[in-house]
Amino acid sequence: MIQQYLGISPDKLIKAGWETLYMVGFSLIIGSIVGFFIAIVLWLTRKGGLKENPLLYTILNGFINIIRSTPFIILLVCVMPFTKIIVGTRIGTRAAIVPLVIYTAPFLARLLETSLLDGGGIIEAAQSMGATTFQIIVHFVLPEAFASVILALTTGTIALIGATAMAGYIGGGGIGNIALTYGYQTFNFPLMFATVFILIAFVWIIQSLGNRLSQKRRTHQ
Repeated sequence: MIQQYLGISPDKLIKAGWETLYMVGFSLIIGSIVGFFIAIVLWLTRKGGLKENPLLYTILNGFINIIRSTPFIILLVCVMPFTKIIVGTRIGTRAAIVPLVIYTAPFLARLLETSLLDGGGIIEAAQSMGATTFQIIVHFVLPEAFASVILALTTGTIALIGATAMAGYIGGGGIGNIALTYGYQTFNFPLMFATVFILIAFVWIIQSLGNRLSQKRRTHQ
């Protein structure tokens, strides 16, 4: 029945769903690690930071601004040679993870930097206790900013879901690719609406979960 109405087998839809989850999951994990490291460096080296370094901050800040201002479809093409070096191929779901990470790491870095700034009001108290820079970050700033960090990661995840739709350009697969290849290009509007509904469901679940976890964290602070 699904195949008759949508013009595509349920197996392809299920496979596309797993491909989307695969791309988002791996890209989010790697991008979060890289983005968090960049955010910490930005937070430390900003004006008035614990390790103020205008040159390093300017370089990192400029890099983030360049990547964030580059449309993802252009970034996707520009990093193809680098993708080939990293994963051995320019096409496929695995290849799509490289540009997705390059896209999401600076985006998350900016969001996480803002989260850390929100949690930086207790630095003076931590310093008065003799805490080291590492202790200030781990035991004071991060716990204070954790609820905001959850929302930042939620926003990054939702942005990644949107970016995976364009990953179909390099054969990345996923729900977005199904919508473009089997829906838009063949004027299959029921399939287009179905894939849009699936993506909306993904976004709704992730946003609701992120909001709930963040709220739960705030109530326990």
